[in-house]
Formats: sequence, C-alpha cells, structure tokens
Amino acid sequence: MSGRLFDPRFIQKAIEIRRIGNKAVRRVQEENRRLGIPNVYFINGRTYFELPDGTLSLEDPYLQST
Repeated sequence: MSGRLFDPRFIQKAIEIRRIGNKAVRRVQEENRRLGIPNVYFINGRTYFELPDGTLSLEDPYLQST
C-alpha cells in the first residue's frame, strides 16, 4: 500500500484533484462575496467569518440577524 503513495501517477493525480478543488473553492468564495454571503474559515480551531466588506469577525453574522 505505501509503495503506491510514491507512484508518480498517484502523486500527479492527487495534485490535479487538489488543483481542481482549490479552483472550485475560490469560485465559491467569489460568488459568496458577490452575493453578500459571509465566507467561513476554521483557523487554529477558531471560526472566522469573512464579511461582505472583507473584514474578518469572530461573531457569527447569522446569529446576529435573528
């Protein structure tokens, strides 16, 4: 099993999958910004919300709107 992890074809496929995933995430982040939907990030065990104006907040904007 571990030998397969070092197979160049496996590594190339993993790189390609990661590239596609990263591109999809960037598209969704941009669409969220365009629609005014906060992006949510988990950094070092904390939840951060990127507000539509680009600022980061620890406060959940969804809880504030109720």
